[in-house]
Amino acid sequence: MKLIIAIIQDKDSNRLSNEFVDSGIRATKSSTTGGFLRAGNTTFIIGVADERVDEVLNIIRETCQSREQFMTPPVSLDVSMETNMPYPIEVQVGGATVFVMPVERFEQF
Repeated sequence: MKLIIAIIQDKDSNRLSNEFVDSGIRATKSSTTGGFLRAGNTTFIIGVADERVDEVLNIIRETCQSREQFMTPPVSLDVSMETNMPYPIEVQVGGATVFVMPVERFEQF
């Protein structure tokens, strides 16, 4: 058995959740925030049998595509606005960060 932790962008969370339901994969969904953009993320925690790990990873890979988007970096309050006007920059968002870990013991009550 494996524990899969997948951190994805909020935009992809409903589609991924629906794909898991359609495939009979049980997952716990939690809202998280972090990263460079300080944007909303969703973390899925999934316990699966070893033989289903590749299936879960393929679903995540197909559902959570990375894409480019423009964003304006946050303004530092330590610096004068006249000298440090932020300009929009193009960044890559989406995709997924996935951890797969062995499970020593699993019980369900």
